[in-house]
Amino acid sequence: MSFTYRMLINGEWVGSGVTKAVLNPYNQEVIGDLPIASEAQVDQAIAAADRSREVMAELPAHQRAAILEQTAVLIARRREEMVLEIIREAGKARKWATVEVNRALENLKFAAEEAKRIHGETVPMDASVGSENRIGFWIRVPAGVVAAISPFNFPLNLVVHKVAPAIAAGNPVVLKPASNTPGAAQLLGECLLKAGLPSSALNIVYGGGSTVGEMLVKDERVAKVTFTGSPPVGRRIKALSGLKKVTLELGSNSGTIVDAGADLDLAVSRCTMGSFAYSGQVCIAVQRIYLDEKIADEFETKFLEATGKLVVGNPIDADTDVGPMISAAEAERVETWVKEALSQGARLLTGGQRDGNIMQPTVLTDVLPEMAVMCQEVFAPVVSLVRYKSFDEALRMLDDSVFGLQAGIFTRDIHKAFEAVKRINVGGVMINDVPTFRVDHMPYGGNKESGIGREGPRFAIEEMTNLKMVCINL
Repeated sequence: MSFTYRMLINGEWVGSGVTKAVLNPYNQEVIGDLPIASEAQVDQAIAAADRSREVMAELPAHQRAAILEQTAVLIARRREEMVLEIIREAGKARKWATVEVNRALENLKFAAEEAKRIHGETVPMDASVGSENRIGFWIRVPAGVVAAISPFNFPLNLVVHKVAPAIAAGNPVVLKPASNTPGAAQLLGECLLKAGLPSSALNIVYGGGSTVGEMLVKDERVAKVTFTGSPPVGRRIKALSGLKKVTLELGSNSGTIVDAGADLDLAVSRCTMGSFAYSGQVCIAVQRIYLDEKIADEFETKFLEATGKLVVGNPIDADTDVGPMISAAEAERVETWVKEALSQGARLLTGGQRDGNIMQPTVLTDVLPEMAVMCQEVFAPVVSLVRYKSFDEALRMLDDSVFGLQAGIFTRDIHKAFEAVKRINVGGVMINDVPTFRVDHMPYGGNKESGIGREGPRFAIEEMTNLKMVCINL
């Protein structure tokens, strides 16, 4: 079944003279031809969004909320269509594609609720000598045109994380989805328009990051850039964005500590999911597991047993746990990293083989901190087990990273839990869970090279609005 891809510019679904084939990463079938935006079309999309700034800013909060609520209703009616498109384009196993669509529905509802909670505060002007006769307050106003650049790995929910808060805050959007997974974003756009979003308030363009993406980032009509992707691209956006507001979610090599007193069955179950869900192509996937040497053998045995039970194969099948990676190039890169680690002294406990775009769930041990599988973002179904003697040592090893997105700590000791919260420089600490845990209304984002800013509707809205101070001299 083919898909007819179109860009959305000024309320019209349009094509382009230049196209790119969108491939199914599992079987390499052509899903459809994606129109690549010309410079003129990108300019038209930004201009349309810019013209709709006043319309969006004047749209009452209850109407913005109603649009988002109705969009969730429309997506729920097309749930299976959304799920299938994510499976076909991203190679995401059906169970995880279904979870993504369900999360997107909830995320839209969270954003709708937050649209009605945008508020300001009074300022006690008489706290300053000479200002006794003044009344002051501040309000939040829409920032303006939002450029949203989303990745392939959550082609619906990460788009919702950018588009829904922007709409909730009263901003128009120009969206550039990942070129290999554009279908869910297009279906979302159809639902938003049908739900009553002003026709020029959402524009969708396709193309490369170095071309279309950079045009969006550099354009002076754009007030805010929100991006999820790699640190090098994030640095490039930061350099090009000038005085724009930016949110950058840039990935990680997330670590998890399993304490001697932890619930091992819980830790094994959660670490298996966190390491291998969606072939590890998740920014907060478990990449490093630090094990107290007292329980390391038992954890390793149980973890390898759980890993061995994972079903690897066609993502369309309901029982599949691990499907293909997004491309052959990515699978080949990971295979190379694993081979390099083995040549440098690491030991393979299971997996390590690649079959086309599928990388078998891989577990390594005897790794060194400087190996790519440890210090870089592997973004694949590869996890390394490291033993430690003391909890203090484990904290130091986990925090020894250029990244700082989220971390997981399995322990029954409340003192160790809070020591981890205090010492680990990350955006989120998950106690008795893996760093992969996320609910969509919490503040989500990282420190260090994991980025700047936070997602989650309430927090994204704060970053997509400006404060305006009002002072009245009575």
